[in-house]
Amino acid sequence: MGTTQLEHARSGRITPQMKAVAATEGIDPEELRALVAAGRVVIPANSAHTSLEPVGIGERLRVKVNANIGTSPDRADPAEERAKLEAALKAGADAVMDLSTGGDLTALRRQVLESCPKPVGTVPIYQAAVEITSQGRGIVDMRPQELIGVVEQQAKEGVDFMTLHCGVTLQALRALRDEGRVTDIVSRGGAFLACWMIANEAENPLYEHFDELLEICREYDVTISLGDGLRPGCLADATDRAQITELITLGELTKRAWDAGVQVMIEGPGHVPLDQIQANVQLQKRLCHGAPFYVLGPLVTDIAAGYDHVACAIGGALAAWAGADFLCYVTPTEHLALPGPQEVYEGVITTRIAAHAADIARGNPHAIARDRAMAEARAAMDWEKMLNLCLDPQRAKAIRMSSLPSEEEVCTMCGKYCAVRLMKSFLRPGR
Repeated sequence: MGTTQLEHARSGRITPQMKAVAATEGIDPEELRALVAAGRVVIPANSAHTSLEPVGIGERLRVKVNANIGTSPDRADPAEERAKLEAALKAGADAVMDLSTGGDLTALRRQVLESCPKPVGTVPIYQAAVEITSQGRGIVDMRPQELIGVVEQQAKEGVDFMTLHCGVTLQALRALRDEGRVTDIVSRGGAFLACWMIANEAENPLYEHFDELLEICREYDVTISLGDGLRPGCLADATDRAQITELITLGELTKRAWDAGVQVMIEGPGHVPLDQIQANVQLQKRLCHGAPFYVLGPLVTDIAAGYDHVACAIGGALAAWAGADFLCYVTPTEHLALPGPQEVYEGVITTRIAAHAADIARGNPHAIARDRAMAEARAAMDWEKMLNLCLDPQRAKAIRMSSLPSEEEVCTMCGKYCAVRLMKSFLRPGR
């Protein structure tokens, strides 16, 4: 049996992964160890993922950004997936999830694990569903051990964190039916499980066999990401009884995971009105005992198709300021199509803007210092420094080069009427 980061931390040991994260975050290793021991920080680090650069997610750390990549039944090109992974990493993603449902899923996942130095996540029920349907059976014919077998397979291969929709219980489904939602269930994994439960008149196998899942995750130190299978798919369904019933169960399962020595984080809602985001985050932190919170967006409007990455960034910034620790990006193709490499890149950059804005509001000294450096570079009209400090230097440089001014010191927005240069000349001559 392996020893998890949580167990090491509880025993007072500072692992190499903790040292690496502490150095990256600029905090004391002992402080980080205590946060891991308390379950308030996770370090997804499967020992079988040999190329991993450890990343910490949680309290006192920089807000992290995840990029979802993966195939669909209609688009399953391994070369495109490689390009999407490269785009996500180039844009600065802190983690990547492979959500493939088309093609050779095992080969695609191994391609990601071999090439990705960041934590890699999956949703095992996707593979279970694809394998079952490829045999001519329906999803409702899935046997619990088939799903558990996929979890174990992916753990052995090196997956660092897994979304497991353990909170979609019969009780939660009753709340869903009583509520009368507009969009019912929009989580693919949640829908698979709900259909199975209704057809078999049985409890969620992930909930029923949770102790068995914990044994697997403990052996390989897989961080469980307790999935929000009943997350709202539109603003009208936000913060309803179904969502909260599931969240209460996730809080109970969090303690069971910690008792088993397994790291855990909680996934949060997708569509939430701006005025409900802070309450959602506070509720999760309270019900789930301060475990790291991983949110998809949240999207603050239902009508931004084509620009859902912007709606995501607005909600993500507020959620992270309120205490969310991990933002799952959304791309411009959300609700419309499978993203390509360019959409992946744009989605990561946009969500990183949200994360950075929240880091400043949360008092992160490194984020504050970077913005201060940009202000000083602008005051000094130091273009090289300004461009390099941008979250996307490549795009900033391309825009600058596409419209060069007649005088190098300024830009074509104001030209010779540049306010910064005027004040530098008259207010602080010689500066």
